Amino acid sequence: MRVSSGGEETSLAFGGQAVLEGVMIRSSTHMVTCVRQPNGEILTMTEEIDPLSKRYRVLNLPFVRGIPALFETLYLGMKSLFLSANVVLEEEGEKLTYKEVALTIVMILGIAGFFIAVPLLLTAMLPFTGVFFNIVEGGVRMLIFLIYLKLISLWGEYKRVLQYHGAEHKTINAFEAGESLNIANVKRFSRRHPRCGTTFIFIIALVSIIAFSIIQTQTLLERLMYRIVFIPVISAISYELLKFSDRHRNLKIMKFLLTPGLKLQNLTTKEPDDEMIEVAVKAIEEVYKLRKQS
Repeated sequence: MRVSSGGEETSLAFGGQAVLEGVMIRSSTHMVTCVRQPNGEILTMTEEIDPLSKRYRVLNLPFVRGIPALFETLYLGMKSLFLSANVVLEEEGEKLTYKEVALTIVMILGIAGFFIAVPLLLTAMLPFTGVFFNIVEGGVRMLIFLIYLKLISLWGEYKRVLQYHGAEHKTINAFEAGESLNIANVKRFSRRHPRCGTTFIFIIALVSIIAFSIIQTQTLLERLMYRIVFIPVISAISYELLKFSDRHRNLKIMKFLLTPGLKLQNLTTKEPDDEMIEVAVKAIEEVYKLRKQS
């Protein structure tokens, strides 16, 4: 399997994510979730998708396409996560309820709100204004994010998700290098990838510092409202920068600029075992087959 370096986006343009005991890989036409069942078998769940950017040309324009892509990625990611959770819980005779799903979504929104509001409030207590205020706020937000990543990486149950995240990256790297997807080949590749959401978050942090340095606000409430309202705009700009950096990842200057984001992935990925790699390989092979058929 080999991915073209130019022209039409590859089947892995949107990458994937780790789920509970598995990996989800999404192409521009399908989403495939592979989960290791309690009996050791790999369950493969496929779903055809129809992105908004394909239905409406205007939503595929640069600096616009990032907004629908963000919401679609979040929606499909959550859906895949809940599918995997039900597979894992099935052995225990349990299943996620709508109430549990709703509570999980509320919790995720709460965490997002925390990362927006708390750094702003903490920085407001310090004697900084203008550009320096935004730089310090960005630094505080990144520090809190790093502490958060470190703490969840120590959580035993979550470690397996991080390992599956590593398996996903290794397998995508092998696929994009044109290597045959077997465990021995995949193990040789890095568990870091420039299109990872961790790198995307790092880019968002940098873009936020620049954007809010340009926007002049007076009160703390105004600053908070701008940080909420401008989430789609900053995400759209960051999305374009992520795509640009991925296209030019082999340039020396780009490798240097990508280094901090890639280093962060040391906290969000762990080395996978052979069975985890097998699941990731299965997901990519399936999404590749469906992509070729469509």
